[in-house]
Amino acid sequence: MTQISCGIDFGTSNSSIALAHEGTIHLVPVENESVTIPSALFYRRNDRHTYYGRKAIQLFLDREEGRFMRSLKRVLGTSIMKQGTFVNGTLMNFSTIIATFLLQLKDKAEVDAGQSIEHVVLGRPVHFIDNDPAGDAQAQRELQAIAERIGFKHIDFQYEPIAAAFAHEVNLTEEKLALVVDLGGGTSDFTVIRLSPKNRTKADRTSDILANTGVRVGGNDFDKDLSLSEIMPELGYKTTFGEKKLDVPLKPFHDLAEWSKVNFLYTPKMLMQTRQILGQSQDPKRYQRLLKVLEQESGHTLLAAAEQAKIALTSLTEHEMPFDFLEKDFSIPIQRSQFESAITDEVEKISGAATACLQAAGVSAEAIDLVILTGGSTEVPLIQSEFRRLFPKASLADENKLSSVGLGLAYDSQYKFSAQ
Repeated sequence: MTQISCGIDFGTSNSSIALAHEGTIHLVPVENESVTIPSALFYRRNDRHTYYGRKAIQLFLDREEGRFMRSLKRVLGTSIMKQGTFVNGTLMNFSTIIATFLLQLKDKAEVDAGQSIEHVVLGRPVHFIDNDPAGDAQAQRELQAIAERIGFKHIDFQYEPIAAAFAHEVNLTEEKLALVVDLGGGTSDFTVIRLSPKNRTKADRTSDILANTGVRVGGNDFDKDLSLSEIMPELGYKTTFGEKKLDVPLKPFHDLAEWSKVNFLYTPKMLMQTRQILGQSQDPKRYQRLLKVLEQESGHTLLAAAEQAKIALTSLTEHEMPFDFLEKDFSIPIQRSQFESAITDEVEKISGAATACLQAAGVSAEAIDLVILTGGSTEVPLIQSEFRRLFPKASLADENKLSSVGLGLAYDSQYKFSAQ
């Protein structure tokens, strides 16, 4: 039996797995014919079954009873990881939940390969958590333990932007100095790396990597910014209550605007507090919508609307966000200019981190020959224009935005494990 290794890109928003076998690399179909799958799970209450990816999202949007989970990668290395969460009345450990998701990727790959797979290179962001080396190391240990738990025996890690670079390097005919821009759902990572056809099979590429930086900002933050800017005000965000016209608590709105925190809002205490404030609200029509979201447990539907608007506004200049589940014929129009205004601070952080990567590498923007854009958020027009502004002389490569990291991780697994 020949050795087959794999690379797993466990993303905040989407995931993939690719196989390396006798010099060939290919992505595995993980949901019907698709080689990427949304990093989402739905535990349906009536049949106690677990669904993944697009099916999980559809069941949730169809208002099936159960527990929907997404953006699990952001839990790694945080205190939430140890707390666990209730799923249909049962306390579940987040390690178990993440292992369940990754195991179904591994199972699909083993069916494709026709044998068990023990060698894996897992992608990781440059920083799981900003400015927290202990939390960052803890996140990697937790992910390694999960990989061991589902049956991998030889485990290595690679930074996601470096993996994306490897996926593009196979198509080069000459040496290039590249900046990899990997904008995921939860993090944005950058690497300055020398790419060359003659170096692509080297197991150790340390000398080719000039610098890497990362910041905990990604597509989910764009969703959050858009939600707080355009959706939450229609639910009573920043309104007042009582005779003294006190500001309503802002935390519920901020949690409703973040994928990884929505589920923690659905408590009797939160419902009681919201009902009490509603009775004194100076804007009861809007604040009533917040109560309805909490009663229906439909916070993810709000975020899905923000995400769909973000996607729509990559090609359109305006979009209508429907909220019929709150009120008949209720919708919120959104202009691309409003979205871009909402995410300006995040784009500045991304731009700053990219510039810091150049400084750490000791190279100028003019020295960069190739900018590799990977991750779905690189499709946002404001991101595209920002990197064209920063690197006017460089070529921009943005093919395989959602799958280049998985492919690159498989190439890396081949280089690292071929001698074993």
